[in-house]
Amino acid sequence: MTKVGMAGIGLMGHGIASNIVKHGHALTVLEHAGNQPLDDLKAAGAATVRDGAALAASADVIILCVTGSPQVEAVLMGAGGVLEGLRPGTVVIDCSTAIPSSTLKVAEAVQARGGRFLDAPMTRTPKEAAEGRLNLLVGGDAAAFEEIRPLLAAFAENITHVGPVGAGHRMKLLHNYVSLGLIALIAEAAACAKGDGIDPAVFSEVLSKGGGGGVALERIKPYLIDGDPSSLRFFMSNARKDLDYYNTMAAESGAVRDIGAAVLATYEQAVEQGGPDRYVPELAGLLGERRKH
Repeated sequence: MTKVGMAGIGLMGHGIASNIVKHGHALTVLEHAGNQPLDDLKAAGAATVRDGAALAASADVIILCVTGSPQVEAVLMGAGGVLEGLRPGTVVIDCSTAIPSSTLKVAEAVQARGGRFLDAPMTRTPKEAAEGRLNLLVGGDAAAFEEIRPLLAAFAENITHVGPVGAGHRMKLLHNYVSLGLIALIAEAAACAKGDGIDPAVFSEVLSKGGGGGVALERIKPYLIDGDPSSLRFFMSNARKDLDYYNTMAAESGAVRDIGAAVLATYEQAVEQGGPDRYVPELAGLLGERRKH
């Protein structure tokens, strides 16, 4: 049994937490406003604390699943944060989506306190999180990765060690840029097609049998055909944030990002138009509303 402390019981984090408890590990979670309801976790034996230092005081492993780099830095390094209670040898696993330059700074702070750090961002959706079938992209020391892998397997189906600290977050941003970029491209084409009288079902069928087929189309297709965005419960504001992080990473490394900037602008406009809490598949509808006559 591993003693796990966890911060960030949101749509993804709740699934992670429930599978950790299900596999017999002792779980303590940080109480904060962004959590999903904790009743079922408490009923299953999870404890709660109100600050990061208390969370770290008895934990073998700390898992973070918060919104992004500012929240990671606050939970770890803020007043009453995890680092204040961190014990030597504790492994901090950041499953958030973060800017790699921030990740390196955070890892150094953890290591300076005698801890170890892995960045392990996720792909897939809350459905797979609840099922214990996430994909994890892990950056960090290979020995620490192998040591912690059995715990990761409690909530992940595919676990890939992609390189040193920061490599997991780099790969996650690359993945999300490609994934969200493809959805944006399909959404824009779908809005054009619908405006010109092409049946969305026909549009989807033709793409699926040709070069437009794949996961991105399958995630957005229920919305195109039936208006159901729940096949990808990922907020537009989170997509905008991830693409902002990608563009920051690309700029810091000197990479070309002309298309990346355009995709970011598309999601920025969608958040401004429809608000932060629309699901990503609804991008097609928002783009259709902006159609010029």
